[in-house]
Amino acid sequence: MKRETIAVFDFDGTITQKDTLLLFIKYSKGIWSFIFGFMIFSPLIVAMKLRLYPNWKAKQHLFSFFFKGISLDKFNDFGNKFSAEIDKILRPKALETLKLHKKNGDSVVILSASIENWIKPWAEEVGADMVLATKIETNKKGLLTGKFLSKNCYGQEKVNRLLELFPDRNNYILIAYGDSPGDKEFIELSDKGYYNKFK
Repeated sequence: MKRETIAVFDFDGTITQKDTLLLFIKYSKGIWSFIFGFMIFSPLIVAMKLRLYPNWKAKQHLFSFFFKGISLDKFNDFGNKFSAEIDKILRPKALETLKLHKKNGDSVVILSASIENWIKPWAEEVGADMVLATKIETNKKGLLTGKFLSKNCYGQEKVNRLLELFPDRNNYILIAYGDSPGDKEFIELSDKGYYNKFK
């Protein structure tokens, strides 16, 4: 029996040319709020880039500053409208490859450390089968707490999330596309792994 092929794409930097977290903040909060927040958190962002501070902690501080207390409905509305902005920063070869996998009957999964609420609307538009990304927490009133509900989907957590849904590696062929150190583990897990293929 022919094994199913699952094509897994990292999102930021692989499908897109830029990190979407900062773009989403700028889009939803406006340029002046973005600049103010960026000035406050720039030392933390630099420390994260230099790997002196955990990636997930820096992201959660930034996320909480901008979005704590906002309603989930409003946040999702921003996510839906943000799809048009994602279209502006796509890597054409990545989108071409994603669509080719779909044409060949492969399952397409987007695996990202970014927040699922702004990836899913775009992913549905291009026909991706699934998004595995960072989930956010809300309180009983439907307001964002500023915390992540799931572990930041980065590094080993990407492998964990994949194997949770597709546990038997002998039953499928895994093709992986990534661009950063956070993709190393799931690329190593794959049958065919591509690093920076679309740049």
